[in-house]
Amino acid sequence: MESKARLLGHPIHPMLIVFPLGLLTTAIIFDLLYLATGNGRLTDVSFYMIAAGIIGGLLAAAFGLIDWLAIPSGTRAKTVGLWHGLGNVVVTVLFIASWWLRRESPANPVALALACSFVGGALALITGWLGGELVGRLGVGVDEGANVNAPSSLSSRSAGSRVR
Repeated sequence: MESKARLLGHPIHPMLIVFPLGLLTTAIIFDLLYLATGNGRLTDVSFYMIAAGIIGGLLAAAFGLIDWLAIPSGTRAKTVGLWHGLGNVVVTVLFIASWWLRRESPANPVALALACSFVGGALALITGWLGGELVGRLGVGVDEGANVNAPSSLSSRSAGSRVR
């Protein structure tokens, strides 16, 4: 099933998710380093990475919703997509809570702020797996006829035609 929101022949949602995923994961790594070292500058960085990750996640979610609405009702893909999306809403809320709890003193976050980001990161592993299931197993966002010799998405030829 081809994605409905595309840019230069490629689905937009998977292009955008790398930014919030990378930013939020790196924020967690900086929080862990903070716990190991006590260096508050690390959580200062986490504070801004979380803010950027939230913005990126909301942008990616808009394009994910467009794609989810196009999945036929009554299919496994629709159900998996629903859990993927709802789970990522929870991930986003957890990171918003973490950011909000840090805003007074980003260099000295309360334990609940750290817990929110750690739980959000753990849940993101599950929702990321669900996203992979949608693409890799259920073919959501994959061009009809996709194959290892498909022509470039910038060509006017369908994915089902072969490159010689």
